[in-house]
Amino acid sequence: QVHLVESGGGLVQPGGSPRLSCAASGNIFSINPMGWYRQVVGKQRELVAYITSGGGTNYADSVKARFTISRLNAANTVYLQMDSLNPEDTAVYYCYVDFMTRRYWGQGTQVTVSS
Repeated sequence: QVHLVESGGGLVQPGGSPRLSCAASGNIFSINPMGWYRQVVGKQRELVAYITSGGGTNYADSVKARFTISRLNAANTVYLQMDSLNPEDTAVYYCYVDFMTRRYWGQGTQVTVSS
């Protein structure tokens, strides 16, 4: 079994720069693709960013140039640095890892952008 634990969410002022973290643990090995989705109530979950096992990255157009995804392979951890947040970034953020033909999800962390 693989477990993902996210942290770093909360209430953030517009223009803020929080960093989300997601650590994978359990029966997992090797360097695996990881990423982040977000979901607003009543809307579909959307891909925010992902990072491949080789370190390649991709971003949704709505966050490009504001968010940065990175990883610490030794700790099976992925980060999402979010800059210049605006209220439209308010959502529950979910991390995932692809391992052995399965996708595992974290429990989600709420990010609320409000003054």
